[in-house]
Amino acid sequence: MNTNIYLVRHAHSTYTPDERKRPLSQKGFIAVEKVTELLQAENIDVVVSSPYMRAIQTVEGIAEYIEQEVIIEEGFKERKLAGKPVNDFDDAITKVWHDYNFAWTGGESNYHAQQRGVKAIKHVSEQYKGRNVAVGTHGNIMAIIMNYFDKQYDFHFWKALSMPDIYKLTFDEKALVEVKRVWED
Repeated sequence: MNTNIYLVRHAHSTYTPDERKRPLSQKGFIAVEKVTELLQAENIDVVVSSPYMRAIQTVEGIAEYIEQEVIIEEGFKERKLAGKPVNDFDDAITKVWHDYNFAWTGGESNYHAQQRGVKAIKHVSEQYKGRNVAVGTHGNIMAIIMNYFDKQYDFHFWKALSMPDIYKLTFDEKALVEVKRVWED
């Protein structure tokens, strides 16, 4: 019995320094209509999300469509790069991707973020075994989770993700058996 987890990278957001309350932009809200439409065709049973507003807002439409509440899962929140803003984001993110154990002061290494994210995905796949689950999440943690199961989902994959983006991960028990992109640019 397969379990399908649809990792949904949030739509475009309006920058605020408050990660938890950063909302979608107007462009993001327009994209949510397409996210909802695509997920309707996938017969979603359950909707889970990172606690961050932009991730919740991206999957709220499908939750409303199936008349379910969005279930919050802390494990799907974005990885914390550093404790304070970095001078050069590209340099900072490249370094953590090239050294999985490196963490900037106050931030998470890829290794620790991956452990958190994989724990969350395993929990969801066990709790909702045999069902179709949409998960509102973020690009970096999404790629790091996928990388755990298949190393082709790496730094270059993360950089190529669109906003939003949707990947369907099919699990047979605990084994990842297929990955398919659902989002259409």
